[in-house]
Amino acid sequence: MAEPTFSVCVYCGSRPGENAAFADVAKAVGQWIGQHSGQLVYGGGRSGLMGTVAEATRLAGGRVVGVIPQALVDKELANRQCDELHIVQTMHERKAMMAERSDAFLALPGGIGTFEELFEVWTWRQLGYHDKPLGLLNVAGYYDGLLGFLQTSVASGFMGEWQMDLLHASTDAEALLRTLVQDAGPDQAPVPLRSVI
Repeated sequence: MAEPTFSVCVYCGSRPGENAAFADVAKAVGQWIGQHSGQLVYGGGRSGLMGTVAEATRLAGGRVVGVIPQALVDKELANRQCDELHIVQTMHERKAMMAERSDAFLALPGGIGTFEELFEVWTWRQLGYHDKPLGLLNVAGYYDGLLGFLQTSVASGFMGEWQMDLLHASTDAEALLRTLVQDAGPDQAPVPLRSVI
């Protein structure tokens, strides 16, 4: 394919989760990235939502870049169908490479690894280490509790609203992806509205 017009880092579970809506939205996100000539940067696995979003991106004509630590090659079933598969030694290398290769970040449902990746890149943003947009896709109410707790943190004086404003949270995958890509910088062309979900 031609050079991607944008690159989105997607954090998500290496398990599928119990609700079919999680896999459905992972597929829809991958399709949107591929149909808009984009590039997916993700954790490099074939299992769970990770595998779903990667395969959907690939089948829709998008480019897929996977980054996986050697220790997880077997556990997360490294995806050999990536356009680029980088096998690194540590999680620090993985996250740094994923951040460098991305214009924006999006968290789908996932577990502790997804939480950690999202919070780290959010922390980097508040500290000025990057100015790339961040998104949280709240599927089937999965992140309702987290978003409520974050507001508790603001109300308790440990966070400011400006920090919350750095994170775009939405239940609408297409609208959120469009916002992230358009906010990624002045060199990003506007993405036309085209429903794929």
